[in-house]
Amino acid sequence: MGFWSTRTTAGRFGVAGFMRDTVPSATSARATTHRARTAVPVVDVARTVSDINMTDNSVPLPPPEIPLPADDASRRLVIAVPLVTISWLVMLLILVMATVRISRWELAPGEAMPVSPRISFAKAEGSADSPPARYPAENGIRFVTAFGGQLSILDSVLGWLDPHVQVDTYEEHFGQQTPTSSRHVGFQSMYGAKQVAEYVAMKRLGLDAQFVEGIVAVNELVCADAPAPKSACKVLEVGDTIVKLDGTPTPTLTALAEAMKGRAVGDEVTLTVVSYGDEPDSVSAQKKRTVRLMANPDDTAKPIIGFIPADTRTVKLPFEVKISTTDIGGPSAGLAFTLGLLDDLTPGNLMGKGRVTATGTMSPDETVGAIGALRQKAIAVRDAGATLFLVPAGQSEDELSAARAAAGSGVKIVQVATLGEALHVLAQNGGDPLPTK
Repeated sequence: MGFWSTRTTAGRFGVAGFMRDTVPSATSARATTHRARTAVPVVDVARTVSDINMTDNSVPLPPPEIPLPADDASRRLVIAVPLVTISWLVMLLILVMATVRISRWELAPGEAMPVSPRISFAKAEGSADSPPARYPAENGIRFVTAFGGQLSILDSVLGWLDPHVQVDTYEEHFGQQTPTSSRHVGFQSMYGAKQVAEYVAMKRLGLDAQFVEGIVAVNELVCADAPAPKSACKVLEVGDTIVKLDGTPTPTLTALAEAMKGRAVGDEVTLTVVSYGDEPDSVSAQKKRTVRLMANPDDTAKPIIGFIPADTRTVKLPFEVKISTTDIGGPSAGLAFTLGLLDDLTPGNLMGKGRVTATGTMSPDETVGAIGALRQKAIAVRDAGATLFLVPAGQSEDELSAARAAAGSGVKIVQVATLGEALHVLAQNGGDPLPTK
């Protein structure tokens, strides 16, 4: 009954419409109706008309798919297979380019990192005095780094496309050094920068601080245009520690200078050295090297061994200071470390408003020295949201222009030649002055 009632409504409307369109008069209609009753059952007419009506109003079915000719299928296959193959080859090429290292090194923007969280104070060994009170600043100074790792093929391509990344060859990046010796120099320079920063900061605050001489370590070799076979340039390596000269112990530079007295240019001396990574006191690690003394470029009558020593001095303080730098090398954080120590050891806000960053070496006489990769460091300063960037006065105009263009208008770059000038700039930035001694 349900099915029927549904179809009856449609059938009724269908029959009425059908009849109005085809019957001209009432008489003929009655005759037609009689014939319909005798010849065709009413239900069949309703079903037939209803089916016709429903067919006319339904959504047409989609046309059946026509099978492609064999030639078209083959043509599509011929096109698809090379495209898939090329896609896989491109992906494989990119993977290889990203994993294969080549003889190229980057100089790229690094990070601007706060100094204060890296500083810690402790009681000095054998001292009964406690470490000084600490005033950690919420808006402390930040030091800036630059990256310099070896590149893959893909990294090199991307570096060449990036205007702020410098891609160097082996010679451009290391010069006469090896990667190992360069790494050693970087770590040794960072160690020296921290010691000098501690010394300068404590002296500024009127605290007792003094340098203690360290070991004699080779930081750089002096090479002539045509170095002799027995010159230090050929015999020694960066990172070597000189422990004896002709059998005389040389624990410090002062001792080495004393042992060099009476020598002449061209004399041969026997140096006892320990390679980088070995303990200087280890007898088993000691090796002997015969070196011919060369003339001092500034005074040809004066003989020199032919190396520039690393700054291995340590600072003797009333308390222990540690600045954690983990895997960071180089001396360019000296100014930032000095300002960070001053800020942590004095009440108030030394930096003033905004976020302040600094770069530059620090000398014991409070002189700020020039550094490298200034443009790359300016990018890191900008990305850190800094508003003031203190840089050495010794940077060239070209370096300064490139740094300002890289940092953008949101970063104010100010050159300083000394620690005193840096403190003056910070005072103009709203920073609190240091307490008087």
